[in-house]
Amino acid sequence: MPEGHVIHRLANRLNRNFRHRALQVTSPQGRFAAEAAQLDGREIDRAETFGKHLFVHFDAPQPEHIIYIHLGLIGSLRFEPAEDVWGQIRLRIAIDGLAANLRGPQFCRLITEEDYAARLTKVGEDPLRADANPEVVWEKVHRSRRSIASLLMDQHLFAGVGNIYRAEALFRQGISPFLPGKELDRAAFDALWADLVFLMQVGVERGRIDTVRDEHTPEAMGRDPRKDDHGGEVYVYRRAGLGCYVCGTPIAERALESRNLFWCPTCQPA
Repeated sequence: MPEGHVIHRLANRLNRNFRHRALQVTSPQGRFAAEAAQLDGREIDRAETFGKHLFVHFDAPQPEHIIYIHLGLIGSLRFEPAEDVWGQIRLRIAIDGLAANLRGPQFCRLITEEDYAARLTKVGEDPLRADANPEVVWEKVHRSRRSIASLLMDQHLFAGVGNIYRAEALFRQGISPFLPGKELDRAAFDALWADLVFLMQVGVERGRIDTVRDEHTPEAMGRDPRKDDHGGEVYVYRRAGLGCYVCGTPIAERALESRNLFWCPTCQPA
């Protein structure tokens, strides 16, 4: 599932290329045809992201004028030449030879302002949003018996943080993934939040997840670049059994709540 930086990049692209212009809105697949017809010829007022949730606000007069998208595990929103029509396109937004094509999302819905407000009450604080309030997250974390690794994956707390950012931020801060939230002190929480903000902003800028510091890049260490579908240079994610770039200890892996967790037993002592 795409992590939060990917969804923010999509919103940024929609705002840059499609905002305040009369658009062609269709549903070649047909499953969103009635909703698309209500928006065809209208303009996007703004696209925005909260965690892994994408909202596209149109200037349409009817109550339902916000497209709410969640990509889920296999969904994609691609920016392609308008003549490129392939696959099962649930939603297509096009203008001047460019199209935003949505395929295979977990869902794509047309909602009202009231629906939008209700949805946001269930979404946590997004490190990539300027209006995020980490104090709200801290109040819940420091009272919880759940492990910090579990809490970081809770989208009601850390919106947009996925498995890669979880593993990498914990490693960079030297925090054991098994530490209960209530045992994490405030200084460590603040450093963890600040690192998530930094790493995810880098992800938005580069379009990939890079977490290694300058001294641990392939160039600095004289090692081969990472080869992985996710791209980017990381410390522990999907590196089980390989030596830690900092201490040489083999990276550990285990399942935690149906997701694979990666960490360095030496750099992140229990």
